Amino acid sequence: MAGLRLGPLLRYVDWETGGSATVWVEADRACTAEVRCADGARGSAPTFQIAGHHYALVPVTGLTPGTTTAYEVLLDGDRVWPLVGSGFPPSTITTPDVPSAAVTVSFGSCRWSSPPKNEHDPIGPDALDTLAAGLAADPAAARPDVLLLLGDQVYADATSKATQAWIAERRDLREPPGGEVADYEEYTRLYDESWLDPEVRWLLSTVPSCMIFDDHDLIDDWNTSAAWLAEQRAKPWWQERILSGLMSYWVYQHLGNLSPEALEADALYTAVRAEPDGTERLRGFAAQADADPACVRWSYRRDFGRTRLLMVDTRAGRVLDEQRRAMLDEDEAHWLRDQALEGKGSYDHLLIGTSLPWLLPPLIHDAESWNAALCRGERGARWARFGEDLRRRADLEHWAAFPDSFEKLTRLIAEVASGEGAPATVCVLSGDVHHAYVAEPEWRSGAATDARVLQLTCSPVHNAIHRSIQFGFRFGWSRTGRRLGHALARHGRAGRPSVHWDRTGGPWFGNQLMTLTLRGRSASLRLDQAQATGSGRSAVAAGRSGGAKLVTADERELTASRDPSHSGG
Repeated sequence: MAGLRLGPLLRYVDWETGGSATVWVEADRACTAEVRCADGARGSAPTFQIAGHHYALVPVTGLTPGTTTAYEVLLDGDRVWPLVGSGFPPSTITTPDVPSAAVTVSFGSCRWSSPPKNEHDPIGPDALDTLAAGLAADPAAARPDVLLLLGDQVYADATSKATQAWIAERRDLREPPGGEVADYEEYTRLYDESWLDPEVRWLLSTVPSCMIFDDHDLIDDWNTSAAWLAEQRAKPWWQERILSGLMSYWVYQHLGNLSPEALEADALYTAVRAEPDGTERLRGFAAQADADPACVRWSYRRDFGRTRLLMVDTRAGRVLDEQRRAMLDEDEAHWLRDQALEGKGSYDHLLIGTSLPWLLPPLIHDAESWNAALCRGERGARWARFGEDLRRRADLEHWAAFPDSFEKLTRLIAEVASGEGAPATVCVLSGDVHHAYVAEPEWRSGAATDARVLQLTCSPVHNAIHRSIQFGFRFGWSRTGRRLGHALARHGRAGRPSVHWDRTGGPWFGNQLMTLTLRGRSASLRLDQAQATGSGRSAVAAGRSGGAKLVTADERELTASRDPSHSGG
């Protein structure tokens, strides 16, 4: 009898017709996975094999728009989900009314897996766990329509003690890469540890999710510079690490981002499913993607009614030549522009998901643009060597560290946000920096946009930040910090960005999630933080165990309410 190793994860729900969805599962052997819904909708798919593991992405059809239906998972005809005696409400698929003008999006990044419930958690309650426990305790409570996970879903370079003990049974931790993951099998352990968490497992089975990687999904500072990459490629363990990281990302995260139509048109997905063992086919793809990042696109687009999401890869496709350094290669930049401008006026809100913030605290922005100037030789070879060392030590690798890309993104946002067909909001959703804030730009040209433009940054979901770094982020927004940043920019002959921006919310520190509610051309934002019971302000939701709750730290309207029937123009 086939067993369920991991999942189910409800990944894609169709917002165009409301009639289909995809559910991801991992089984313990080759079998046929089937999803049966209480309303009669169903779907099935045979598993495909990668490195001895068996996966299926089941397309579910026949769903009724505007309804919620419970579902179960069967493997070779035997029911394996819901788990017997789980205590959680039934997993459900909720389809939108079509056409729908409203969507609720919760987002965040940077999640270390939570320790077992009987162990002390030194970094406090997990925001995703706490959200799940609150929804499970009150099945009638409003839940997000989609969960955006903006990077560092797993930490390949910072494993738990339990995972290190498991790795030590396979190989000698005294040999590189030590306690970090080395191969595909060790990556599967990371996903098991993260997604077998009972609360998170149930949450991901009932709330659709969109994902994108950041550096720790592969390694800290992934693709920070050409010199960094050359050093990594010289290490004997790196090739297996990068191939395994890309392979596992494709299986566990990327496939579920795609629509059933996109999956059917995907040549690699078709080839992997057609072979008894797709490992070598996928490994060849990963090797090609590593050698020539321009040959693959990890970025993708989702439309949720009149809200458009563009999830952008800011890691794998970088151009690292110091003289033409770019966050996105030329083809990727064209893709982003085309997707943002296509059908302008057909959407009310544009969300640009990028793991790395576009607008940072001004001092940090200027430090990164100064550092980029040093590294490309503006102050000579000696300063360039200093700049490369500093870049790695201080993680100076956000949009500001790619000045041309920063300006291209800034110009694109201004174009989208202005003129006929402009949406009500353009929101850049980011994580990475282990705190949350809201920032808003003003263009130095004096031009005003028709849409409200915001940088919404939220991280971590479950991680830590040193107090010294907290101080640095706060100082980065200060007047003194701005003046210091201007001095650095002058030294590097870096020039000034075409926008000025101010922080209009935060900074907030802790384990947290942001939620956007978009209805017609109105938008509101809420920031919830996970706190141990008995501390903080009034609870939004209480954990199942009573040990944690989500507390609203900030709530604001981003736009004035307007007639929902009004479209851009």
